[in-house]
Amino acid sequence: METKNHMRIVFDSRPQNEGFARMAVAAALLPLNPTLEEMSDVKTAVSEAVTNAVIHGYEQGEGEILLEMTIEENEIMIRIEDFGTGIRDIKKAMEPLYTSRPDLERSGMGFAFMEAFMDELKVESSPGRGTQIVMKKTMGSREETYGSDDIFN
Repeated sequence: METKNHMRIVFDSRPQNEGFARMAVAAALLPLNPTLEEMSDVKTAVSEAVTNAVIHGYEQGEGEILLEMTIEENEIMIRIEDFGTGIRDIKKAMEPLYTSRPDLERSGMGFAFMEAFMDELKVESSPGRGTQIVMKKTMGSREETYGSDDIFN
């Protein structure tokens, strides 16, 4: 099996493309034989990042979103970038329950979910120029906490 793979996709900032991004990442992960939990974690983090780009980056207007994924050995790096409004205060935006769009009944948990489901999260943004989110995760790094005989003990 090859130990390195890279993909780069650019798509329109439409809500329905969030599902496309999730499926593209899921398909790229398959050769790593991820657990259901790992697959769900990565897909959720990607979903949150793309949704943020659509809702906040372009304020539901037109634009492009870049999804880039690199797999090397069992580590994945996912970069999601928009070229929209940017984030004025990244620290504030990353606070759980904070949302700049309460009118859309947003939960303000996007960055918290990305942090919880991935091993690393880096956010860079410039007002008026866009936002870049880089997430990393090592697949298969969790050891079982019990053996098969421990279930009955």
